[in-house]
Amino acid sequence: MKLVVRVKLLPTPEQAAALEATLRAVNDAATWVSQLAHDRRVFRNYDLRRHVYGQVKDRYGLAAQAAQHVIKKVADAYTTLHAHVRNGNLGRPGSARRERVLARPIVFRPGAAQPFDDRCLSWRMDARTVSIWTVGGRMKGVAFTASADQLTLLAAHRKGESDLVCRDGRWFLIATCDLPDVPVRAPDGFVGVDLGIANIATTTATATATATATGTGTATGTGTGTGTGDGVRHSGKALNAVRHRHRELRRRLQAKATKSAKRLLRKRRRKEARFAADLNHTIARRIVTEAARTGRGIALEDLQGIRDRVRLRKPQRVTLHSWSFHQLGHFIAYKAARAGVALVWVDPAYTSQACSACGHVAKNNRPDQETFACTSCGFAEHADVNAARNIAARGETGWAVSHAA
Repeated sequence: MKLVVRVKLLPTPEQAAALEATLRAVNDAATWVSQLAHDRRVFRNYDLRRHVYGQVKDRYGLAAQAAQHVIKKVADAYTTLHAHVRNGNLGRPGSARRERVLARPIVFRPGAAQPFDDRCLSWRMDARTVSIWTVGGRMKGVAFTASADQLTLLAAHRKGESDLVCRDGRWFLIATCDLPDVPVRAPDGFVGVDLGIANIATTTATATATATATGTGTATGTGTGTGTGDGVRHSGKALNAVRHRHRELRRRLQAKATKSAKRLLRKRRRKEARFAADLNHTIARRIVTEAARTGRGIALEDLQGIRDRVRLRKPQRVTLHSWSFHQLGHFIAYKAARAGVALVWVDPAYTSQACSACGHVAKNNRPDQETFACTSCGFAEHADVNAARNIAARGETGWAVSHAA
């Protein structure tokens, strides 16, 4: 299992200038290699290396290993681009957007991340410093800081490449850690997780295990859900309020367009994303901890492509496209893997319209956002709790089918 640890570098002004010059040089080289690859239609790493390796070293003063990483970065970027084209993410064949993207080479920002391996970067964990290659030569004694848990993880499991990143004038190293896989325990039932916007996540167990649960739980905006039985709703009210406040503030500052307004926009550019990520981490940790404590697995909706399938009115589109369900699902997945908790992805179709008691599916079962009332058997429940029960039942079925042998 691979995880990444982000540590903050504390370079002196001279060291920061050397790091900035290095990033600028390698990304200028990557842009030049990208132009040549686009013109000659050469995208494989080995083939591209034969064309540009020597020139990259001579033109931009890069060491051998740095030149290799530049070429590989370009090849990987085109591999990703062509995968998006094949999957239709850039439009249909012949569409204006697709043709426009394919007609231009990939351009790398001067501050784009650059990978370093153990030949270019070495760690001194006891002194909390790194030695890193730069265009001006090897630079030793660059201090870094990290939490106690991060230091322990780095010392025990760091392996492979580390990416040098500059964000808003601050320098980071994103290190790869290779952890041993934790055996997945056979689950005793499943926790269903219904993802939404009004309620970020609603959890419950299988329908048979929660037949007496009232599901009347609510949650605070910080992700600390409470509730009776297994029905826990992590409300998105606080997060949506933060998003609305930031959106209105951006609108006013962009309209003002003064130097101080632009400075404030730059200062606040990632504040909303950090708040949402922290909230998702908190919710994911609580879900995984509860599943591990009770010996159950976790069933999640596979919502891939939902933004393309859903059709909404214009005022609702901003809310949909700022919905960070993918990030929350990713957090739950890797935390579950570290805890040895079984995870199953299920088809989300009709989970919000199907009755968890009798299985009847009807659009009229869902009269409004938070109410579920079965038109067949009369079963009534909070709509998200009912959907979570359906997801849990599908998770148990999916696990049984995949492990039938």
